[in-house]
Amino acid sequence: MLVLALESSAKAASVALMQDDTLICQYSQCSGLTHSRTLLPMVEDMLKNTDTLLADVDLIAVAHGPGSFTGIRIGVSTVKGLAWASDKKCVGVSTLAAMAWHGVSAGGLICPVMDARRSQVYNALFEIKDGCPERLCADRAIALSELAAELKAMNREVLLVGDGAALSYEYLDNEGIACRVAPQNLLYQSAWGVGMEALRSKPGTADDLLPVYLRLSQAERERQERLRKE
Repeated sequence: MLVLALESSAKAASVALMQDDTLICQYSQCSGLTHSRTLLPMVEDMLKNTDTLLADVDLIAVAHGPGSFTGIRIGVSTVKGLAWASDKKCVGVSTLAAMAWHGVSAGGLICPVMDARRSQVYNALFEIKDGCPERLCADRAIALSELAAELKAMNREVLLVGDGAALSYEYLDNEGIACRVAPQNLLYQSAWGVGMEALRSKPGTADDLLPVYLRLSQAERERQERLRKE
């Protein structure tokens, strides 16, 4: 199966082309430019340089959340447009599940963490078994204090991946929890991880693909607060 994967849920953006679980090509960019300017040109350039037509692709995958509200919308909208235009199957996968693939070589307990602001991280826990991440809990927005209490009860060393790893490491280390941060090349989200998670996910149509935010946007929270006061 030829898979085109996109990742735009955080500051960095990446696209990958995979033949089953074999990575053919991956482009990554973290230049500060908005994903609306970089994501689709990266796809087009990668397909051109690998002599691949969109018509050759069997499945288009995207990280549909959690993460940056804007980044998720851009990624999901881009994939929906590509899928509609080419009449291709597509699938949205958890950003956190895709990140967990970066811990396969390390094994053990993997803890993806993304900075969710408001003293929280987006998080889920995974155990590497038979070379694949096995989910231990649902995706959630959780306070570091709650995460620390959960990990302390597990009493195991944990590998932190994601843009919230440095922040989480400082807090967890101060709480006496055995943890380490993934090396730089495995730290951030990647389209390769999205592609790997897509291979074990059920594909659907562009109409089925929806973003997953986990919590309300700031604009919606402010709107609800205004309504409450009124």
